[in-house]
Amino acid sequence: MKQRGLTLIELLVAMLIGLIVTLAVASIVVVGETHRRVTTSTNDMEQAGAYAAYVLDRALRSAGSSLVQSVQPTDRGVFGCKLNAAALLPAGAFPAPFKKAFLPGTTSDLRVAPVLIGKSQSDTGSDVLVVMGGDAVAGGVPRGLTDPGSATTLAMDNTVGVSAGDLVLVSQQGTTDCLLEQVSRTTAKVLTLGGAYYTAGKSTSLETLAASTSTYVTPLGNPANGNVQFQLFGVGDNRTLVGYDLLLGAGGATQALADGVAQLHAIYGVDTNGDGILDNWTDPGAAGFDIATVMQTPETMRKIVAVRVALVMRSANREKEAVSPAKLKIFGDDFQDAAKNPISQTVTLGDDDQHYRHRIVEFTVPLRNMLLLP
Repeated sequence: MKQRGLTLIELLVAMLIGLIVTLAVASIVVVGETHRRVTTSTNDMEQAGAYAAYVLDRALRSAGSSLVQSVQPTDRGVFGCKLNAAALLPAGAFPAPFKKAFLPGTTSDLRVAPVLIGKSQSDTGSDVLVVMGGDAVAGGVPRGLTDPGSATTLAMDNTVGVSAGDLVLVSQQGTTDCLLEQVSRTTAKVLTLGGAYYTAGKSTSLETLAASTSTYVTPLGNPANGNVQFQLFGVGDNRTLVGYDLLLGAGGATQALADGVAQLHAIYGVDTNGDGILDNWTDPGAAGFDIATVMQTPETMRKIVAVRVALVMRSANREKEAVSPAKLKIFGDDFQDAAKNPISQTVTLGDDDQHYRHRIVEFTVPLRNMLLLP
């Protein structure tokens, strides 16, 4: 039987079929890899968003712990008092991303408040969250001084629950300043003050406050246990959620908390009539609710019972085509002010940002300690 090879036409047909199969397989691989990359990027973004939300939720739920007891049944001068301590607050400006716009020029004027929102006051244009609170177990009820003390001692009816190393807030109704102090030793009725957080006071001296029986001492807990928080939260460079400890527990440096956070925004939930029910939402840029006004108005602080936070997350991978719209809406129409007007906000994305995938993570945090107020 005579044998022969492939003809040129048969060879070309075989090559064409092989090429088609190769292209089909390559196309499937490319599409699969694209989907895998998109899925991975989206999952990473959502996980980062969930973690960032957890960090903020945890901090906000503890806001006001140990502090709210100081305003019931009578005001002890804590809410709105000016923090005055050598170890608290940086000597100069706050570090980035709180350096340029956050309370510009007033680093030493920060007041005590469970929660404050600095609208667009981070260096990147996002909002800044200020959260303050202590250890609820150590907090209890503020104790009034029973006898005159000195520049290093405070005399009261008992010191139960306060230990060496704890922080206390010394305040007086009608006095602008309050002093954050550290306890070095305790006896049955006297606290001796000293240590890294001790201050003799600046415009208001500890000796002056200690001499008056109208002065109150609010226990905050031990900073070494990590349950005393005087924190700033904002968005820094490279889309990073950062925190800053006003107690300088990290050596005065900011700490990166979560990646992929492009923007942070927040609004106040307000109880207008004191019945413990949220009545409306308020933009922190609205009249009477800007940070400078809120931190000096205890009555306004008492009305804030919740915070709504929106995190704009951005993926790490850039796409060839635009995959995100030019505008994103946060705080939908259901969030209304006292006049029933929506307080939704629009986030504008630049041309380059539109080539990255974005997700919005929104959550509401009730301020449970504020809800305890009568």
